[in-house]
Amino acid sequence: MSLDSVKNILLVLSGKGGVGKSSVTVQIALSLARSGASVGVLDIDLTGPNIPRMFNVEDAKVTQGEHGWIPVPVPGSDGRISCMSLGFLLRDRGDAVVWRGPKKTAMVRQFLTDVVWGEMDWLVIDTPPGTSDEHISLAEQMRTLQPRGAVIVTTPQAVATADVRKEINFCRKVGIKILGVVENMSGFVCPHCSECTNVFSSGGGETMAKEFDVQFLGAVPIDPQFGAMIERQKDEKKGLMEQYGDCKLMPVFKGITEQVVEIIESNQG
Repeated sequence: MSLDSVKNILLVLSGKGGVGKSSVTVQIALSLARSGASVGVLDIDLTGPNIPRMFNVEDAKVTQGEHGWIPVPVPGSDGRISCMSLGFLLRDRGDAVVWRGPKKTAMVRQFLTDVVWGEMDWLVIDTPPGTSDEHISLAEQMRTLQPRGAVIVTTPQAVATADVRKEINFCRKVGIKILGVVENMSGFVCPHCSECTNVFSSGGGETMAKEFDVQFLGAVPIDPQFGAMIERQKDEKKGLMEQYGDCKLMPVFKGITEQVVEIIESNQG
């Protein structure tokens, strides 16, 4: 099994599309790497594989090694972050993945078994929204891998938390530990005055976490600086990990990541 040398497997889940799972995944990976850990990011969101774009490695090609696929190193991460995504297998960013359930399931299993991560402190898995075939396949595979747990991502609105509640129930049914809830897009940070406005309301994720007796990890506002940083990587001399040190969201995710690590350590103890 290619994941035998990975110390910690962390899932990023949501029952709702468009809540920002990929941006949460990337920032958790950056926070872990900035703390000195080696991090792999596995993107199995087959309908929207965004991780290559967010790490500025869209033009990279997957190479086949002696024992399987070799993950793509993320530039500017001091060798601490590498990733694998279906996006590397598409000819064009705009190509649609028109696959039926069995083929999706087979691809998820291949990503979990045929990627050679090597010695790795963390593997963060960005998953598709909902409770579809990919989730069931992932859950079945995870039974033997024993992940540390899942971070659930939602936005504050009631229409989002209604769907994310289903994800929490799904995790409990299939035996995946829930480490906590992140409320993403909780307010908008003005790039000029830094004032935070609750565009999509706020507090829905925290209320849901209390309802399910799950730890609330934190609220993350919309920060245009982070989006601009992702899109301008090719024009910057500094690597993404170094740039992230100046981002207003960095301390927010540092706190979220520290909580996740603390929960995992207490569960092991």
